[in-house]
Amino acid sequence: MSTCTVCRRAAEAGLHACPRHTAELRAWLAELPAQVQLLQQFLIPASSPAQGRLGGTGRATAPVPVDLRVLSLLGPGHADPHHPDDDGTVPILALLGAWAGHIAYTHPAVARDPHGTAHVRPCEQAWPSNGETITGWCIWLTRYLPYALTHPWVGDLHRQLGDLIARIRDLTHAVPHRHPQGAPCPDCQAFALVAVDGQWGIVCDACGRHLEPDAYTAYAAAYLHAHQAGQEPAA
Repeated sequence: MSTCTVCRRAAEAGLHACPRHTAELRAWLAELPAQVQLLQQFLIPASSPAQGRLGGTGRATAPVPVDLRVLSLLGPGHADPHHPDDDGTVPILALLGAWAGHIAYTHPAVARDPHGTAHVRPCEQAWPSNGETITGWCIWLTRYLPYALTHPWVGDLHRQLGDLIARIRDLTHAVPHRHPQGAPCPDCQAFALVAVDGQWGIVCDACGRHLEPDAYTAYAAAYLHAHQAGQEPAA
């Protein structure tokens, strides 16, 4: 059994992220393109400046100021997956592209020389089929996430993407809804099981237990039946 590099809980053999944090990575990559569309609205002036005219009471007004945090997130830049800036201003596109490049370089590629001999070497570059855009990189990273999960540095990817999503949500105020579940956690018995929009499965906020939807449905039905019968529910 492997250990999750994010929470130190058990992970599937050969993987370095537990089901909970794997689900978060997938959800964040799916959420980012929509959040970027919301951020872009910050760059559209609410109204055009009034035209000034001589000899009248009207005057030209300054355009609506643009939030520099938004410009930083949507602008160009450079990022290093292993040495991220501490000021939280790494652009979205730069961060995603840097991680894609790192994953591609560590991913083995097989090529044959003119003599037909196979050689295994790192990939030279990531090539997103949907273009080097935020959406394109999110799709690319999602496709290669199963490979990333086999490396300990997936914890750094989780932390940096989580920090990025938190900064963006702080600006857009668009946060996925959380849906508390009726049955207690089968592990810690806390009433802390939650389903989050965009994430697969049910997670306990108290102990981190992750349940597949079908498994939770069966468990909740058994819990309700035991509760109605006045019996101690089985974990």
